[in-house]
Amino acid sequence: MIRIPDTPAQEKKVPAYILGIETSCDDTAAAVIRDHYLLSNVIAGQAVHERYGGVVPELASRAHQQHIIPVVEAALQDAGVTKEMLHAVAYTRGPGLMGSLLVGTSFAKTFAMGLDIPLIEADHLDAHILAHFIEGPDHPYHPPEFPFLCLTVSGGHTLLVVVEEPSQMKVIGRTIDDAAGEAFDKAAKILGLPYPGGPAIDKLAKEGNPSAYPFPKPRIPGLNMSFSGLKTSFLYFIRDRLREDTGFISSNLPDLCASIQNTIVEILMEKLEDASSVTGIRNIALAGGVSANTLMRAMLTEAGTRNGWKTYIPHYRYTTDNAAMVAITGYFKYIRNDFSSQESTPYTRTTR
Repeated sequence: MIRIPDTPAQEKKVPAYILGIETSCDDTAAAVIRDHYLLSNVIAGQAVHERYGGVVPELASRAHQQHIIPVVEAALQDAGVTKEMLHAVAYTRGPGLMGSLLVGTSFAKTFAMGLDIPLIEADHLDAHILAHFIEGPDHPYHPPEFPFLCLTVSGGHTLLVVVEEPSQMKVIGRTIDDAAGEAFDKAAKILGLPYPGGPAIDKLAKEGNPSAYPFPKPRIPGLNMSFSGLKTSFLYFIRDRLREDTGFISSNLPDLCASIQNTIVEILMEKLEDASSVTGIRNIALAGGVSANTLMRAMLTEAGTRNGWKTYIPHYRYTTDNAAMVAITGYFKYIRNDFSSQESTPYTRTTR
């Protein structure tokens, strides 16, 4: 059961239909949710970035402008909902790429104003966490019990968050430099793998030995993390080996992938166990794009058994950027009358 704080929910129309819009990076997404039940979730990706080995902000914002109207139309159609049935529009305000955020923000404001319905802003990182509360027709509904500790890991962020309730989240640990997802992508680029690098490394690592090449782990006090030094160490390691053998990468690719992946995930899991010990919280969740990593999922399950945790792993479809997580965030805010202003502006960095 979801424990929702006392709210004026009885004053709202029931059920509540929320349109969610996500444009923080290079995926244009829209979703419709009825309370916490997902009706549709449409995503338009941008393959153009693959040739550059990373997201090009200007190209991303242009693609959002092309995609957003057809994506929203498809989400409404798939949900069997007309725009007149909507009770609110939720959108990602930040963090993310400014040009991309502006497209979603402008559309959401105009759409909500035209329908004379509330506008709701969502923090992208909060939305990743609240994705655990999405109910769908083809996956079990297993939301975390409050309070819970969430390791939120994506391409741009790595955070340890204590979640007391949907509206109360406290960051207790973060990366002091690069995110874990950046470490995966940088390692993949060094190895000549396609973007995004995380899934490519994960796939190849299944065939390799995670102990083949031990890489150093940074010693960061407290619950904070660091991945910049690991990236540099991996770069120098590969550089030196290639001087000795130009075919080193191709001859050892699975082992290299398995070893760097194992190091990254071990850093994350060690900090997660420290955070659980410090806070006393034993309800443990993953969130964010890197939570799709198979080794991380396996290690969390094993740690849960060893430590007596209740563990919560999101469905694969809610790990990467999507609008369903924005819509569920909008629902929790809707029942609290927590609406946004037409004067609100996007932000590129997390405000916490």
